[in-house]
Amino acid sequence: MQRSSRRQAGNPGSGRPWGLLPLAVFLIVPSLVQADWYHYTDTAMTTAIDLEFWADDKAFADRTAQQVLSVFHEVDQQMSRYREDSELSRVNREAADHPVVVSPGLFRVLEKARTISELSGGAFDISFGSVGYLYDYRTGHQPSDADIESRLAHINYRDIVLDPENSTVFYRQHGLLADLGGIAKGYSVDLGIERLQQAGIRNARLSAGGDMRLLGDHRGRPWIVGVRDPRAEELKAVVLPLSDTAVSTSGDYERFFMDDQGNRIHHILSPGTGKPVRGVQSVTILGPNALTTDGLSTAVFVLGPERGLDMINRLPGIDAIIIDDNRKMYYSEGLQPPEQ
Repeated sequence: MQRSSRRQAGNPGSGRPWGLLPLAVFLIVPSLVQADWYHYTDTAMTTAIDLEFWADDKAFADRTAQQVLSVFHEVDQQMSRYREDSELSRVNREAADHPVVVSPGLFRVLEKARTISELSGGAFDISFGSVGYLYDYRTGHQPSDADIESRLAHINYRDIVLDPENSTVFYRQHGLLADLGGIAKGYSVDLGIERLQQAGIRNARLSAGGDMRLLGDHRGRPWIVGVRDPRAEELKAVVLPLSDTAVSTSGDYERFFMDDQGNRIHHILSPGTGKPVRGVQSVTILGPNALTTDGLSTAVFVLGPERGLDMINRLPGIDAIIIDDNRKMYYSEGLQPPEQ
């Protein structure tokens, strides 16, 4: 964990000749005045974690940051597809044979995933992992059409049966593999914010890759959040002043490689084809919590601008910004486009 802080010096006194008493005040006050913004970074869940918050004391800030950042490692242990010892991997191995009891956190994420799947008509489907596991973005490997076709029938979120009473998961078919890459980081961000709130923090920014949550404002000013230009990392497509908001962006630039024909092979797959979605470069969702915005950003990416905005405009408290393959920007009804 890396950390840094910016301290504000206090005024030691008024300079009046009060003998030894002012000296005592001068010596004590600077040790108490440590209120500042504290900044920490880490890496977990194969992504960069960035945390900034206002606190009165450095030692307290360090302890709090450690508690918050540990959340991401805990969730990675539960929900990573890359770890053989993760809870999700155990579910994928066993759930087609018998119902598997899972932790409250994993069950919560699975329930939210199912809700977003139903809301989006299956555009968001964690069982895409049945085909998605065939892709390797580190080595630039994509499966053949025959390999995709052989596993496509395993993508069906309705075959993931959740039992709230017993907190179990059951797969109705062998070959189904769940992947929580489109929702687990948002869940982690929400858990991190909960830890901050429990510690009494009122102003904070916490992000994990494309998922961010803002707690309060920037002490009297809004947080300034930029939506990245999908084809130029150093440029912002739009800048938003925000507070008390979750922001999630799904883009075709996050994990991808170019094939021999110059096609961008990225990680957001269509549940209907098992291949990368075309027509959209990025989707940004704003809402009350990152668990929701994370899942919805993937769902809208798959649905495309027209159907995606139709869904978002029916959801109170949710907004979207979409950039399509032609570099055209779309806004939900709750957002005013910038002046031309």
